[in-house]
Amino acid sequence: MRLSAKNIGLERGGRQLFAGLSFEVSAGEALVVIGPNGAGKSSLLRAIAGFLPLNAGGVTLTGGDAEATLGEQSHYLGHADSLKGALTAGENLAFWAGVLGDDSGRPRWLAALTRLGLPHVADFPVRALSAGQKRRVALARLLVARRPLWLLDEPTTALDVASQALFAAIMREHLAAGGLIIAATHAPLGLDARTLELGSVEAIAA
Repeated sequence: MRLSAKNIGLERGGRQLFAGLSFEVSAGEALVVIGPNGAGKSSLLRAIAGFLPLNAGGVTLTGGDAEATLGEQSHYLGHADSLKGALTAGENLAFWAGVLGDDSGRPRWLAALTRLGLPHVADFPVRALSAGQKRRVALARLLVARRPLWLLDEPTTALDVASQALFAAIMREHLAAGGLIIAATHAPLGLDARTLELGSVEAIAA
């Protein structure tokens, strides 16, 4: 499986964020996107997920499900947790499992919470959780339905050192299973990854 971006460009608010951008990520590989604030890191992830239109070039995923769109084969995790505070952690994950097409019920989302070290908060309303716990609940969404491409925007925000190490292990497991990761971050992720730097008119990831 390989994701290829060829000469892509993106405008927002009449400003060209990047142009002539090309890169490839193959199964088992991670690409870390870096650059100053406003360089287009988050917008690049959103464009790959299909939330923003490119104004040039294109992104393709070969070797995946030919009947599914790129967005349908991706997990997009933004810098916001996208959780409902009035719902429990379990209810939030059960909702996302349904949205993402998994119908296996409680075992899958409970296993995801357990993997993130949070089985004890399954029945707690999210608004009662700490910032780090909320982030781990959000990260558990990655495990409630299998999708090969993970698009991660500052995924370790609010995580302590132990939780960062735990999530690094989860990412390595995903890569070892043939998954792909593209992450925008200012912090080390604990992965062996190539780097794509934004912030110039043209950037190419070798």
